[in-house]
Amino acid sequence: MTKVILFDLDGTLLPMDTDAFVKGYLKHLAPKVASIIAPEHFLKCLWAGTEAMMRNIEAEKTNEHVFEETFLELTKLKKEDIWPTLDDFYTNVFPTLSHLCSPTPLARQVVEEAVKQGYRIAVATNPVFPKAAIYERLRWAGIEDMPFEVVTFYENSSFTKPHAQYYQEICDRLEVEPSECLMVGNDKQEDMAASQIGMKTFLVEGYIIDRGEPSYPINEQGTLEQFYVSLMKRQGLFEK
Repeated sequence: MTKVILFDLDGTLLPMDTDAFVKGYLKHLAPKVASIIAPEHFLKCLWAGTEAMMRNIEAEKTNEHVFEETFLELTKLKKEDIWPTLDDFYTNVFPTLSHLCSPTPLARQVVEEAVKQGYRIAVATNPVFPKAAIYERLRWAGIEDMPFEVVTFYENSSFTKPHAQYYQEICDRLEVEPSECLMVGNDKQEDMAASQIGMKTFLVEGYIIDRGEPSYPINEQGTLEQFYVSLMKRQGLFEK
């Protein structure tokens, strides 16, 4: 029986074209560090740090640690040389980028209905961003005050999607079995990979991301509105 609903954020509860969002985000970020490091080199090192996080499966290292280690080694900078500028960006500039997505009131309705029906809830967004950026996007989605028991970000996570360890880490923190969880997301590889450890899955249509392979089982799929109706009427995956 499902006890916990794990929600992806980007493209799921927060409708957006992820590629367009990332391009817009980097367009604003790169100039902020221009006085410290050439923007082109900065972006190259930023992507290398991100790729290192995506590869990492060392449980003793957080994603934050992996990113810092890779990024600082490549840039030849000290943390104090650039981190205050990055922190300032996430505090003062990132909050102005909500125009890069299309928030819907349906996100809050879905989460409120899940809570009303007694489900435990968590945000399982790929933890390659700092906490400040994740919580800002929760604010854009209108759900920052909801009682999520876990929200994954790069400071508190040691793995990323689509690694099975990422989903197992969430289960361990919630003290539940994977079979007691439902993963809701729009990415056929990163989100549906939750099925590897026995989670049920719901693919949200609208901004589906599909790289072709690998292919994972999908229990149900539909729009966020269809998910809401099924949840509200206790149909399909929500039949008691």
